[in-house]
Amino acid sequence: MATIAMDPSLSLQIGRGSNQHGAVPVKEEIQGLIKVYKDGHVERPQIVPYVTPALPPELGVTTKDFVIDNFTNVWARFYVPKSNWKLPLVVYFHGGGFCVGSAAWSCYHEFLGKLAAKAGCLIVSINYRLAPENPLPAAYEDGVKCLLWLKQEALKGCSEWWSKQCNLCSVFLAGDSAGANIAHNVAVRLNSNNLYPLTLKGTILIQPFFGGEARTNSEKNMVQSPRSALSLPASDTYWRLALPCGTNRDHPWCNPLGKGSAKMEEMKLLPTLVCISEMDILRDRNLEFCAALGKAGKKVEHVLYKGVGHAFQVLSKSQLSQSRANEMIARVKAFVNR
Repeated sequence: MATIAMDPSLSLQIGRGSNQHGAVPVKEEIQGLIKVYKDGHVERPQIVPYVTPALPPELGVTTKDFVIDNFTNVWARFYVPKSNWKLPLVVYFHGGGFCVGSAAWSCYHEFLGKLAAKAGCLIVSINYRLAPENPLPAAYEDGVKCLLWLKQEALKGCSEWWSKQCNLCSVFLAGDSAGANIAHNVAVRLNSNNLYPLTLKGTILIQPFFGGEARTNSEKNMVQSPRSALSLPASDTYWRLALPCGTNRDHPWCNPLGKGSAKMEEMKLLPTLVCISEMDILRDRNLEFCAALGKAGKKVEHVLYKGVGHAFQVLSKSQLSQSRANEMIARVKAFVNR
């Protein structure tokens, strides 16, 4: 998820703003979401409620928050469904263009609680550091650190309340939008790490947030309403804030198919499920990513969800979106229980 519009009256006007923080001009702004001033000050209006770990008892999911790193303030929210057998572990990264969002946002808390219960998996939702205060690769480093923390907790055996219900040999990295980008890049970084007793089995990329200097057809031609969860100007703004200074959208972290990126044929990649939305500006870029994985001989499968846009599974309450979200959950369940 790269941009959010929860309020029907919220217009996402994106660009370099002219409002003032005192006498300091605005450098970048996505109205209602984030405002970055030239002196480095950042404002993020709270348009999505932050919620505690509590879930309705009838869902049958126990939730707890744990600090991963006191120094960086990275933490995680655990979702542990009631089960008589060991469950796959899904490490999840929320969306938000690398710049907004939280594991405590109500929309993610509700979706992941439902996903844990219906897909039958234990979920660890990571609250990683955000750009522009912490530009990439900070989020990737936080993801790696969280996997190493989970490894140590499993080895010590001091977290039995979740590890005793977890199949440590069936671990998946997942996320939506920017979170899917993080899941992919963390998987690439972990290839050389010994994670025993954890075994990575796959990645689940929901509307992965990739980009590039050259526009795809869906980026150029997909008509987006003012309430769209992702517009092209918003996407460009997030990349300017998240990427290292002096780079552009063909940086490998943004464009895995660009000239400067490693060849997929030479990369050790996990089996991958890609969930794509028909009305998403990222649709064609996501399809190109899947085609490149297949051409490189990697195990990849994708699903195109018709009639819905970016981040529908966490932002939209329409009957169609809820139906498609249930289809997505069923597909994820099949993928993690193979």
